[in-house]
Amino acid sequence: MKKHGYKILKRNYTTPFGEADIVAQKGDVYCFVEVKARESDAFGLPTEAVNREKQRRYRMIAGYFCSCLREEVPVRFDVAAIYEGGLEYYENAFI
Repeated sequence: MKKHGYKILKRNYTTPFGEADIVAQKGDVYCFVEVKARESDAFGLPTEAVNREKQRRYRMIAGYFCSCLREEVPVRFDVAAIYEGGLEYYENAFI
């Protein structure tokens, strides 16, 4: 992520609503990143594990983060999928 212009702000950011794997900043946007890894597709692809409940928690985590900053900032939700030795990064993976 650093190679692509992201500044890593937090890793394993824990809140009362759950944990965000990575909180990063690129420009003026704060990115909340869920990292999912799978060795095989026996249990589905990594991106399939980011279900509605996980998305709901990430939105609450972002709200908590912004309240701690005491300001509204633009946020984005991304997914980093690690599968078969490769990495795929999805910006704006969900709203």
